[in-house]
Amino acid sequence: MANAGATAHNHGVPTWGSYSYVYGPLMAVVGIGILILVLRWAFGRGSSVVERPSQPGDPDQYGLLDPIASPGTYIEAEILRQRLDASGIKATVAMTNDGPRVMVWPSDRRRAESIVRETA
Repeated sequence: MANAGATAHNHGVPTWGSYSYVYGPLMAVVGIGILILVLRWAFGRGSSVVERPSQPGDPDQYGLLDPIASPGTYIEAEILRQRLDASGIKATVAMTNDGPRVMVWPSDRRRAESIVRETA
C-alpha cells in the first residue's frame, strides 16, 4: 500500500490553460518553418552562400605547387595527372589564365618531370 504521507508532496501539474496541448506542435511547426527559410536563403540562389566560384589565376599564384606541364586541354591534363597518381606522385590540375597546368609538390618535381618526358 502507498505511503499516506507521500501525497502531501504531490503538487498540481502547471498548464498553459485548456489549449496547452497545441503549444508543443505549434513550436515544432514554427521551428521547422524557420529552418526552411534559412535553408532556402542559403541554397536557393543555385550556389552556396559560403562557397565562392573559383577564379583562374596566374601559374605562380598556387603557393608551393610547381607547374610541370601545360597540356592543351583539361582532358589531356587530367590524363597526365592520373598517370602521375598511378606512379605515386600527388598531382593536381589547375585552370590558370594561361590554360590548364599540372602541378606537383617541389619534392616530387624531378620524378614527375621524368614521367612527363617519358609519356610525351
